[in-house]
Amino acid sequence: MGTRTYTDAGRRMNGAGRAARAEWGPLYDTVRPALARRLRAAPMTVAAVGLAAVVHVVHRQSWGYGFIEGVGAVRAEDPLWLALLRTPLSLFVPALDLPVWGALAQILLVFGIAEICLGKGRTLAVAYLATLAGTLYARVGIALGPDVPFVGLPASDAQVVDTGPSAAVVGLAVFLGWRLRAHVTAGAVVVAMVVEVLVKENLAGKEHLAAIAAVLALCGLLAVRQRRSARSGGGAGPEGRSGVPPIQSWRRRLGPDQRRS
Repeated sequence: MGTRTYTDAGRRMNGAGRAARAEWGPLYDTVRPALARRLRAAPMTVAAVGLAAVVHVVHRQSWGYGFIEGVGAVRAEDPLWLALLRTPLSLFVPALDLPVWGALAQILLVFGIAEICLGKGRTLAVAYLATLAGTLYARVGIALGPDVPFVGLPASDAQVVDTGPSAAVVGLAVFLGWRLRAHVTAGAVVVAMVVEVLVKENLAGKEHLAAIAAVLALCGLLAVRQRRSARSGGGAGPEGRSGVPPIQSWRRRLGPDQRRS
């Protein structure tokens, strides 16, 4: 009986290990070599964390509050052109009513992984897309009004500052889950954001869902393009063999076994 119990437990552990490897293996295989080769593998992320920390400190000062509000705080009541000008910096304006260490940790973790896996340009592009989707959704939701279930927003939300870096973090997490085939993780992020809105319906939660919707649309477009490329003969390369989009060019310098992983 004891031997059988240990055997069953071992099988369950092996099964859990295989599931974890299938879910997070590509992510681990991508991030670990970069960190092992270069301690400063994500310089943009380090700069983003530093910028967010400085912005937060200045924002909390009486002499700096108005300045940060003027250059980085986005509200739906603002003229659209002004909101678009402020949106890039709004990625690095943490909410004053939440612990800043949480926002900095999110940027460090998610932006860092994204920079290693996607590169600087794609990381910023996806982050900006997610943030912009939330910003534009707020205007649509307020125009629809609170009588439209789940989508509409009260007029008072026009004076609420947008989500800051959190929409970008959520969008990047979902995109990375799709890109690296960590579908369970991406699904968990989506479910968590839906539960957030159901439990506490507010502007931030709905902006997170708008960011996720925009990123999922992007993933769908990229998937269609990959299928068309494969049909036209573009699947002969590494992407066609594995079905996983290529990550970073530095992976080409790894050994053949690592390139196939």
